[in-house]
Amino acid sequence: MYKFAICFLAGIGAGLGTGFAGMSAAAVISPMLITFLGLPAYEAVGIALASDVLASAVSAYTYGKNKNLDIRNGLVMMITVLLFTLFGSFVASKVPNTTMGSFSVFMTLLLGIKFIVKPVMTTKESMNAVSGRKRMIQSVISGAVVGFICGFVGAGGGMMMLLLLTGVLGYELKTAVGTSVFIMAFTAFTGSISHFIIGGMPDLACLMFCIASTLLWAKIAAKFANKASAVTLNRAAGVVLAVLGVAILTVNYL
Repeated sequence: MYKFAICFLAGIGAGLGTGFAGMSAAAVISPMLITFLGLPAYEAVGIALASDVLASAVSAYTYGKNKNLDIRNGLVMMITVLLFTLFGSFVASKVPNTTMGSFSVFMTLLLGIKFIVKPVMTTKESMNAVSGRKRMIQSVISGAVVGFICGFVGAGGGMMMLLLLTGVLGYELKTAVGTSVFIMAFTAFTGSISHFIIGGMPDLACLMFCIASTLLWAKIAAKFANKASAVTLNRAAGVVLAVLGVAILTVNYL
């Protein structure tokens, strides 16, 4: 019962973060499983990534159904992210002490505050005014930055993608989140498979509980987000990210 409760709570945070803001489930689930259930870090990250796959896929489907998903540039960015994640991991293996465990946590907190204080109010009209060629170049550059930092630091992919999609590529918030979760579904799938191949199968009860809870809450959050106004979504995403950032920091330093 204790294991179920921890996984369910972790799934609530991860699902809301994914559905509202395209956040990686690993940022919430990993520290919860490590701190409260004593799972090895590598196993916990594998479970978190596996939980991310269906939650991100369902969220992406919901955003896509509501025409809030840029598949073309999302695919370009996804391929670039995957390639540069490998490159970043290779560089990190040659440089000692490069990991920054709190990187994604602080980014989650700061991005949440940013959405509350300075919401993203870009419209689809202004977003679509950017030329296809310029958008493609921006997608490649942003994907390279996200991928390299993810591979080098080992965290922060979902938050960095959202930050670049809204701040650099000029996406309105719903399309930015939709595109982010679309990319995360593929990157999480690749990451979870590699974790299970290298580290073996994880605790199956934890795996199933986390996947189910994350999927449920991601679906609820994505449905709400697509019906909400830009102002409401900014506030909701900001509050969720800020609360999760504080909660994860608290868990990390217990």
